Amino acid sequence: MLQVESFTLGPVMTNCYLIYHGETREALVVDPGTGPEEVLDRLKELELNVQAILLTHAHFDHIGGLESVREKTGAPVYVHREEADWLESPDLNGSGLFPGLDPVRCGRAEHLLEGGEILSFLGQTFRVTHTPGHSPGSVSYALDSMVFSGDVLFAGSIGRTDLPGGDHATLMRIIHDYMMELPEETVVYSGHGPVTTIDREQASNPFVTGMLD
Repeated sequence: MLQVESFTLGPVMTNCYLIYHGETREALVVDPGTGPEEVLDRLKELELNVQAILLTHAHFDHIGGLESVREKTGAPVYVHREEADWLESPDLNGSGLFPGLDPVRCGRAEHLLEGGEILSFLGQTFRVTHTPGHSPGSVSYALDSMVFSGDVLFAGSIGRTDLPGGDHATLMRIIHDYMMELPEETVVYSGHGPVTTIDREQASNPFVTGMLD
């Protein structure tokens, strides 16, 4: 039985997710944002072995705690190929664009994704889909009735597209062609804000309802 826990990290309240199997004690960390001490404490408390660190994209708020988690767990990092260089560059990952933020610089990822991969973790199949628009290398990780979508779709909103590499038309196409085609009961674990479901967003998200008419 998989468990999912959410941690709100960093200056813009980014969701980091801990996914783990209660019996095997194997785990994944999704988007370790700035200040991941709570996540690391939970890993230690549950005696979990982290198999991988999955990045939905490489904006600073989703990678601020990456090196701390990688150092403590030894887990490999997965990111889309188009944002491989963002890990090392504050200008690309956005930390160099906002006054008052400490520059975020990380090491290279061990695994580069294209989209379309099938990853096997925790005895489950994770389907990787390239979901650009918010950023050029955004990906979503889907399994069973769950999707970890980063900053593509939020409860009642959608990802911003005014940062470098963002494209509103592309984001809307991805939401229409991919997100809204997921089963209605799919639980959406977003990069910010509360958990939602596809059917809830189809019914009430003002950015979505118009495209479904």
